Amino acid sequence: MNWIILILAGFMEVAFTFCLGKTKTAEGHELVWWWIGFLAALSLSMYLMAKASETLPIGTVYPVWTGIGAVGAVIVGIFFFGEPATFWRIFFITTLILSIIGLKVLA
Repeated sequence: MNWIILILAGFMEVAFTFCLGKTKTAEGHELVWWWIGFLAALSLSMYLMAKASETLPIGTVYPVWTGIGAVGAVIVGIFFFGEPATFWRIFFITTLILSIIGLKVLA
């Protein structure tokens, strides 16, 4: 269950990154809603990460949380913000995913 909580925390990190990206082009009320989404996702991400760290080692929790966020941010950037999907970006994101899996296997 703690791994599920940690994965959800990582997805919330991706959500607040997405909301932050949307604030770059939003105006008026739309901007306010993206900021509210950012703050809600950020708060939920921190809460879930703290819950996961109650039973999982923080040396595992934090790298997995940031890894999910980093991978998710790159994927969101490619699919929603038109960022390049170069060979090297995909290669290093793949190595990051394999590292996250390695931490899960070892924990």
